[in-house]
Amino acid sequence: MDRHGRSRTTTYAVGALALLAAVTGCGSDGGSTAAPAAPTGRGTASAAAPATPSGPPQQSAPPSPGAAPAAGDAAAWAKWHLTPLPAAPPAPADKPVKLQRTGPVPVFSEVKTNDKVVFVTIDDGAEKDPKFVEMLTDLKVPVSMFLTRDIVKDNYGYFKQLQALGNHVHNHTVDHAQMSKVAPEKQKSEICDAQSALTQQYGTAPLLFRPPYGDGANTPALNSSVQQCGPRAIVLWRESMQIHDMQYQAADKKLRPGDIVLAHFRGPKDLKGETMTQMFGELLARIQEQGFAVARLEDYIEAPAA
Repeated sequence: MDRHGRSRTTTYAVGALALLAAVTGCGSDGGSTAAPAAPTGRGTASAAAPATPSGPPQQSAPPSPGAAPAAGDAAAWAKWHLTPLPAAPPAPADKPVKLQRTGPVPVFSEVKTNDKVVFVTIDDGAEKDPKFVEMLTDLKVPVSMFLTRDIVKDNYGYFKQLQALGNHVHNHTVDHAQMSKVAPEKQKSEICDAQSALTQQYGTAPLLFRPPYGDGANTPALNSSVQQCGPRAIVLWRESMQIHDMQYQAADKKLRPGDIVLAHFRGPKDLKGETMTQMFGELLARIQEQGFAVARLEDYIEAPAA
């Protein structure tokens, strides 16, 4: 599933149609496709149980610039049977990713930085485990949420709890359509309708978009649809979390500064009996083993001026 030797350069989406792996990125087996590359240019964590808009919505800047995420205390990490991660450095004043208000949107799977940090993103929204809210409250690890409207609409409030911790909501379509398989108008409605619903529910227009499976990310048709609906970048990934380990695109299977990591809101049905918190604990353990901190992705992105 991993693809090796990919360019690590942020650029504009103008490439050929991205190929899909045989296993879907959000399948029930915990598998995940490798993200299409942007064109060049074992610890266990468990605690004791205690309508298309007429135009793009106005974009809002991330609400917490300039401050690095606070590290959870040692007792909190011990509660989840984890070794604390290094503290993230302060958010850079000069953001490495600068987004424009109009024009083609960039496609990227990592952020250019010398900080020894990675960024954790979580997709879909099927699992709504209250213990995961407790875990993030305790550990203060930042995540970016790419939510699918029809998967989260039965409980928008769950993700408001995670948003209240400083985590941002982004666009992952209406119903998880495979974007290269649908007509441009369907692509547009998938993005615009999700953008409208998520903006209404969470009070801020999603700044970023991720196509399901990474499909179509580098195509002009999808780029055009994203532009029309409001998000100002397409975000892919370099690593994807499975159940106990990550799948890497790099041949040496190592994290690098600025990598974006993909995970999913999944529970025992899709994780072979493991819980969301156990999977996330394994993810943090893999990051800690390589000496990385987790930073907030939005702290490295400069949103367009209003």
